[in-house]
Amino acid sequence: MTAKAELGLLDGLERALINDRLHYHYQPKVSLYDGRLKRVEALVRWDDPDHGMVSPSCFVPLAEKHGLIDQLTRWGLDKSFTQWRQWRDAGIDCDLAFNISAQSLSALDFPDIVEAKCQEHGVPASRLVLELTEGSTQSLTNLMDTLTRFRIKGIQLAIDDFGTGYSTMKLVRQLPFTEVKIDRFFITDAVQSSDSRVIIEAMVGLAHGLGLSATCEGVETKEQIQILRGLNCDVAQGFGIAKPLPPEELPAWIEAWTARWPELIAP
Repeated sequence: MTAKAELGLLDGLERALINDRLHYHYQPKVSLYDGRLKRVEALVRWDDPDHGMVSPSCFVPLAEKHGLIDQLTRWGLDKSFTQWRQWRDAGIDCDLAFNISAQSLSALDFPDIVEAKCQEHGVPASRLVLELTEGSTQSLTNLMDTLTRFRIKGIQLAIDDFGTGYSTMKLVRQLPFTEVKIDRFFITDAVQSSDSRVIIEAMVGLAHGLGLSATCEGVETKEQIQILRGLNCDVAQGFGIAKPLPPEELPAWIEAWTARWPELIAP
């Protein structure tokens, strides 16, 4: 990206934040034990009138680089917490997963800010899961105090893309995670590859042995769901369950998924 294009995109992002042009879609995650909705992952979207649909992989690093990440994060917490409260009031009971930047964790008061947002919106801290990618966590080993403060407050921590980096074992041992998300790389060929199944089983066993839950990403087929159930994975997420949904579509998805679940686990 040229410097001129970056500045244009940055200006668009600043205007989008000011004018509330960003929005969230939510991807369901389901229990592999009983099929029930376990949590939803909040995924930010930006459809700009000038730039079109801009990927988070493009504008989130831009926000980090130019000092907008805190503003983006606080806006996102307000937006997703408000939506969670509306679902809860409508009888939909699930946890909320929210992606955070490693940069945000460098602020000593960040756990207090998140806790205050929870209290403001009536979201129990225990219903929030903060997700970190494994790549970002490699710079977090010296932020143990910040992460521990989240855990003391009852907020859960998940490591995303688990199994794709070299420091995985060190990270899950040193940092106070409550969940690992096994990368889709291992799920994609789990039906065909016995090696992948062995690796998944080992990672699930490692997670459980450390007192963590295990979520499998990239689940797309009935066969994968059945294999992962057999390997004792706890939670599944992927297009075979649901794509990220506009919030108003979640109730209809729950109804359809509940009816579909028995067929998916049938031999």
